[in-house]
Amino acid sequence: MKLIHEIDIDTYLNLRDSVGWKKLSNNQAKKSINNALYITVLYENDRPCAMGRVVGDGAVICYVQDLVVRPECQGKGYGSTVLEDLKSYVESLREPGTVMMFSLMCAKGREQFYEKHGFIARPTDKLGPGMIQYLGDE
Repeated sequence: MKLIHEIDIDTYLNLRDSVGWKKLSNNQAKKSINNALYITVLYENDRPCAMGRVVGDGAVICYVQDLVVRPECQGKGYGSTVLEDLKSYVESLREPGTVMMFSLMCAKGREQFYEKHGFIARPTDKLGPGMIQYLGDE
């Protein structure tokens, strides 16, 4: 197993496809890769098995985006490895004595995985629910 911190468009689209996510154009994929703060791809025997990206401002808030583990590679700790690498990167950005938000929108049914890694589900007593709007999805 090895971690690489770059990804090409085909690998990115293939990993997303493997879990049935919405299709992206090549241009969308290229922009999302280029605009990410950080990318991690986990390879097993030279095959990409998992990936994740960090997006955000790098100072106040960063988001986990596109945490994907191929279905046939799940249950091996690869998602945890990728997530911990992303978290370490974000922690490296945080200025001493400051607080950063490290957030995500998880797929339904994956809440326990993220809670195991220290994330809290919203809403809470103080935080409202996360929300989303798809533009162009008719």
